[in-house]
Amino acid sequence: MMPERLFVCTPSKLSSYADCPRRYRHTYLDRPAPQKGPAWAHNSLGASVHTALRNWWDLPVERRDSAALPRLLRATWVREGYRDDEQERAVYERALGWLEAYTADLDPELELLGVERTVAAKTAVLALSGRADRIDARGGEAVIVDYKTGRTGLDADDARGSLALALYAFAAERVFRRPCRKVELHHLPTGTVAAHEHTPESIARHVSRAEDTARDIVAAEKALADGTPPDEAFPTRPGSLCSWCDFRRVCPAGAQAPIKETWAAVETTPTGPVPA
Repeated sequence: MMPERLFVCTPSKLSSYADCPRRYRHTYLDRPAPQKGPAWAHNSLGASVHTALRNWWDLPVERRDSAALPRLLRATWVREGYRDDEQERAVYERALGWLEAYTADLDPELELLGVERTVAAKTAVLALSGRADRIDARGGEAVIVDYKTGRTGLDADDARGSLALALYAFAAERVFRRPCRKVELHHLPTGTVAAHEHTPESIARHVSRAEDTARDIVAAEKALADGTPPDEAFPTRPGSLCSWCDFRRVCPAGAQAPIKETWAAVETTPTGPVPA
């Protein structure tokens, strides 16, 4: 009897299904995929800041200072989704301030195992891979660091409950052959760090949760292949994220959600749920 094929996935793929099976179907299964809505400014901002930080670490140690940041951010700046040039300039200056404050407290000679490093591991169910923003080497252990530029109020519970961080830790421990238990969310807008120290048992629970999600996805895909209507096999899960969904225009439930402007989440005082 042939063994079952491993489910190839990333943390974001698993989270997409957990958030909304219909969104998962549109993203990963439908071909051609439904047309997405316009680009979101908060995604542009996050990508710009992440890439600037990656390139900052790529500089020679002696050049890792605040003077390099304006050039790096300009070179990586993504312009899509903003209301107008004035808002874009204001957000750029805000992002530059975040980067200057954040890197001022960084040791440019910090020992790193990887920057935007892909780590991978297998279980009996999963062929898992994911790209961590940063993996530090601290005292013989690996530490997962994830940058956040979105919503405020992140705390240790967010770090503890993050499936992505736990799966990165699970994979990093196998790739680098050293313990990896600590995970951190570095929130650049506030300069705060939300951290959690996992145990082998808590990591195992997250891996089991990921495997359960993978089994649900495989079952839904089989049901779809056997003739179950797509909206039954992959039902909509209405919620606050519907307003931010790329596919809200092709989803009856999403169409009922309040409309969000593409630049709403980068306003200084946004209202309503804002994507992380």
